[in-house]
Amino acid sequence: MNESPVTLLRAHANHAPWNARGLASHATALVDAAGVRPTNASARAAPSARAIRFYVASGLLDRPEGTGTAATYHYRHLLQLLSIKIRQREGQTLDHIKRELTGVTGDALERRVAQSLAPALNAGSMSVSIPRETSSVLSWRRLPVADGVELHVREDSPAARDDALVAIREAVRAALGRPEIR
Repeated sequence: MNESPVTLLRAHANHAPWNARGLASHATALVDAAGVRPTNASARAAPSARAIRFYVASGLLDRPEGTGTAATYHYRHLLQLLSIKIRQREGQTLDHIKRELTGVTGDALERRVAQSLAPALNAGSMSVSIPRETSSVLSWRRLPVADGVELHVREDSPAARDDALVAIREAVRAALGRPEIR
């Protein structure tokens, strides 16, 4: 089965949403697996949660959903971060990268990133090793509770059991005065 690099890259959307640290780790693992060799020390550095916040403040990354430690990042953020790290490793400055990313559609960005990562994606890096401390936050269960209220429970949490989720939902509904979902 020879899937296109774009299709293989899209499979990484299944890991979203991420917190800033999870996004940084996922992007680092993909760029490292692709073997893109850095040209300088700043390009060599793996992005950190702090770097992600800097990229958002600088307009290199779209704003996440939420703020602070509750901020969540999605597939487009992954594409943007991958593009930044790939271009940095090719020797481009952040100012140049920002100009390149301005107005780029999601499809065009996805094609560019997939083309750069194609060797790694085609070589099976779909199972790229994501560090344990971040992989546990990559999979969440969503629990609709009431109109406008949704809980997110990490898949590896004891609270993610079906019986626990029902109990949590009922407890929150009771605390809210038993509103129904519309």
